[in-house]
Amino acid sequence: MPGRADGAVAIVIPAYQAAATIGTVVSGARHALPDATIYVVDDGSRDATGEGGRGKGATVLVHPRNLGKGAALRTGIERALADGAGVVVTLDADGQHPPEEIPRLVAPIAGGEADVVLGARARTGAMPLGRRGTNWLSAALASRIGGRAVPDAQTGFRALTRRAAELVRPRETRYDFEAAFLLEALARGLRVRSVPIATVYAGHPSHFRHWEDTWLLARVFTRYGRRIIFGAR
Repeated sequence: MPGRADGAVAIVIPAYQAAATIGTVVSGARHALPDATIYVVDDGSRDATGEGGRGKGATVLVHPRNLGKGAALRTGIERALADGAGVVVTLDADGQHPPEEIPRLVAPIAGGEADVVLGARARTGAMPLGRRGTNWLSAALASRIGGRAVPDAQTGFRALTRRAAELVRPRETRYDFEAAFLLEALARGLRVRSVPIATVYAGHPSHFRHWEDTWLLARVFTRYGRRIIFGAR
């Protein structure tokens, strides 16, 4: 494996039409972990997303056309693993994940306590009402599937050990990728921990396609119907 360094941290930022925010997110991530390698995956953007990431010192990986958030995460994670990362952090490009919290996400992995760490947002008034409902439902189902409390199953702010990133490789390509990753990690018995983070909704437009992506997420959860009904064993 080229350049392998088991303690090295890679930060993967999937980005689509994020020129307005990507520079701030990359700068924040760089400030939080100066030695980390930062990858921005420009998922077919038509604006200056790639240039914004590159201008702040990130390695920019480009999809010629939009393939979906899951595909962007897969590209970034695979590149991070190929470059020898021991820990992979994922966060969104829209500024809704506070980069200054990255060290707190990485800490349980550095301490040997976790394989996957979730940045868990509280369901406060800062979260839109509809999102609060779906967030509660997905958290309840994930907790049932995993046999442990999962306060925020929808968060894309995560830290993964190299082993977890190599072991769990969902085939999904859109927002369902993150749910598929988490549920498989839980089903496999990986150590999943949560760290509270701020709930931020800054008003940037979401690329989530309500009906289509909700249907895709539902399909992921139905794979674990037996666990949802009878509980984890």
